[in-house]
Amino acid sequence: MKQKVVLAFSGGLDTSFCVPYLKDEKGLEVHTVFVNTGGFSDEEAKHIEERAFQLGATTHTCVNAVENYYNRGIKYLIFGNVLKNNTYPLSVSSERFFQALAVLDEVKKIGADFVAHGSTGAGNDQVRFDLVFEVLAPQVKIIAPIRELVWSRQQEIDYLRKKGFDFSWEKSKYSINQGLWGTSVGGVETLKSNGTIPEEAYPSQVTDFGVERITIRFEKGEPVALNGEKMTPIEFIHKLHQTAAKFGIGRDVHVGDTIIGMKGRVVFEAPAPLIIVKAHHLLEKHVLTKQQLYWKDQLANWYGQLMHEAQYLEPVMRNIEGFLEDTQKYVTGDVDVELRPYHFAVLGCTSDYDLMNSKFGEYGEINKSLTGQDIVGFTKVIANPLKIYYNIHQND
Repeated sequence: MKQKVVLAFSGGLDTSFCVPYLKDEKGLEVHTVFVNTGGFSDEEAKHIEERAFQLGATTHTCVNAVENYYNRGIKYLIFGNVLKNNTYPLSVSSERFFQALAVLDEVKKIGADFVAHGSTGAGNDQVRFDLVFEVLAPQVKIIAPIRELVWSRQQEIDYLRKKGFDFSWEKSKYSINQGLWGTSVGGVETLKSNGTIPEEAYPSQVTDFGVERITIRFEKGEPVALNGEKMTPIEFIHKLHQTAAKFGIGRDVHVGDTIIGMKGRVVFEAPAPLIIVKAHHLLEKHVLTKQQLYWKDQLANWYGQLMHEAQYLEPVMRNIEGFLEDTQKYVTGDVDVELRPYHFAVLGCTSDYDLMNSKFGEYGEINKSLTGQDIVGFTKVIANPLKIYYNIHQND
């Protein structure tokens, strides 16, 4: 009786290669699992299933993990305004834990001896998948064929053709990972410091060269309406993506440190995440206090770093989530955003909890709760320690 392996399967070149390799070279019964975190339609999911069976999978399971991904991951990235290195909304790195968790559920269900993924030995994803399996199912052996073989994409294509699978790999030049929170694109241009991918390599193409204004409604930190139309946060993200992607908004290049210590570079397209984070942050500037904003920045940046580096199982993540959720109690209001080709601008907001309330004064004009003489005395007090310092160090 053959031993079983559960393979995290996306239908791309790397995981397609893994199916016949695990079946024919390792002698295993292959069970593929496709975990949809929001980047695929039902039609695309069906096509992925068909490919899995063509390649020789014994069974194929499609798991919809979108709700889980939003509620346990994306929601907190919004609450924290998380942009790694002030650029990247963790489009791919934030979804890997939830994909690995879904794959692990299938491993337990069928009693598999092995679990496999298509990660290389040079990036972050290998650690993200391995860590979940290592901690939650240490008895299951991990196989990562491409990491073990150190094969190039062309070698994978040649192997598949030799096995009789001559699929069209015209897009194999680019590694595209898409999900609810954005899409990453890697290619030969991103392997060096000054390359840029061509326009046609982006998943969305620019079709609107005009100007459009939209209004985003937040309630307790979550986006719940677009231009007055109520919807769930997941529906909102999809709708905003459709609205903004046609302008080519949300494209950028992320450069950062990988978990294994190398510098990494990847192009991404994330119109909805970038607009949501910037709009949410503006609203927070109006409704939160200075100290709340300061400590949110510290903890949210740490949260994003931990998420990026596969530490979702670390208990401190739950502690930070509790803090972030508590800060959203009054983050409710409307934010106006203007969309233009390749650009967007957050224009302003309205909220019942706006601390820029004119009851206490108008910025740059008048303060109704203080007098000018109060400020004179206040300034003397905060100047005192500096006056002492510079009196002592006047000759330095």
